[in-house]
Amino acid sequence: MVATGGLRRRAEHRLRKRPTGTARAEIQADTQRILHELQVHQIELELQNEELQKAKDEVDAGLRKYTDLYEQAPAGYYTLAADGTIQLMNLTGASMVGMERSQLIGRRFGLLVSTEHRPAFNSFLKRAFAVRSKLSGEFELMGKGQFPQTVRIEAQRLPNGVECRTVVVDISEHRRAEEAQSRLDVATATNSKLQLEIIRREAVEAALKQSEGNAQRLLRESIKMQRQLRNMSHRILQVQEEQRKEISRELHDQITQTLIGINIHMAAFAKAVKSDPRNVTQSAAPIRRLVIKAVETVHRFAQDLRPAMLDEIGLIPSLISYVRGFPKPKGLEIQFKAFAREVTLDNEKRTVLYRVAQEALVNVAKHAKATKVEVTVLDAPGGVCLEIADNGKSFDIKRIEIKKATKHLGLIGMRERVGMVGGKFSVESAKGIGTTVRATVPSGKGNLTK
Repeated sequence: MVATGGLRRRAEHRLRKRPTGTARAEIQADTQRILHELQVHQIELELQNEELQKAKDEVDAGLRKYTDLYEQAPAGYYTLAADGTIQLMNLTGASMVGMERSQLIGRRFGLLVSTEHRPAFNSFLKRAFAVRSKLSGEFELMGKGQFPQTVRIEAQRLPNGVECRTVVVDISEHRRAEEAQSRLDVATATNSKLQLEIIRREAVEAALKQSEGNAQRLLRESIKMQRQLRNMSHRILQVQEEQRKEISRELHDQITQTLIGINIHMAAFAKAVKSDPRNVTQSAAPIRRLVIKAVETVHRFAQDLRPAMLDEIGLIPSLISYVRGFPKPKGLEIQFKAFAREVTLDNEKRTVLYRVAQEALVNVAKHAKATKVEVTVLDAPGGVCLEIADNGKSFDIKRIEIKKATKHLGLIGMRERVGMVGGKFSVESAKGIGTTVRATVPSGKGNLTK
């Protein structure tokens, strides 16, 4: 206590000798510097929001592209309710019956089938809702102001159990070709020239069947990609909204409250200085603590959004810092190894590898039940490779990608990030060995060769 009291008296003696204006100037300079940092970080948040909006616009453009493929497909696509009411359809389906789409929505599809074929179609639709497998049948459509046309209808119940996806292909030409082929067979029994024509027509028919199969395959792929793009678009919007809520909550709960505290203590400080100028340092102590707290909060918030060292000192030091600070579950050991030079990677590619490492480690901590994870940065032909390997439980990669496409960005998000910079992404998972996530990005401006 004696030593502390002596130190106190020496400090008060030095404070009395120091001009009061010097302390005030230092406090004002500190306050101005903190306000500048807050404004800079606010602009960084605005730039992050612009990047999210740009990503949303790109997803919307892709969605429009695959919607055009659906609308202009060579076959008519209908979504029917259990009673045959048309719920959805594409433009090709409307043109096949010569009516506007607005006139067909809500109307029973069976009314478009000829009277002769209508009972068979009703039975066909009832069976389609009763079984899970795809059914196929041929019927005759009666379009508005059109001749009857023979169509092949494929129907399959959707997973929701209350709707059925129906594909309608006009095979009128095909049927007429078959009839003509039959007449040619009779007429060319003794005519070699006509026999050659038959062979040619058979080749054309085979090509038509192959084209039809290709069209069906392309349709399935386009529907799958459309669904994935829609799910990714929804998830991006959710992530954007969650980030905005987090930013708002962080600013209100911590930054705003700290600034209010600074303001209150500044008022008290002004009164204290007037009443006792000798206690300037003691009166300013609460303000300094609040300012330091605000700086730490802003730095932590900026670190969560994007670590500054990623731009300042590069990928490898940033990964080392992230691995050291990663909240590991009990029993999990994380090792980091680097055998690569990162000087040839630009900011965008460094960011991609950093985000892949984040997502992969979070997945390991949540799901793998692993005891060891190795994060490795390697030189690769034409670029840099990042590997995250764990000894946890394995999983079915395709099933997880399909499942997570409806809830999380997950593996699809990592694959898209790497693909955007021309890189290659792969996941290997085997029982008893674990899972390895591998992302390779090119060091130059081009793409990696496949």
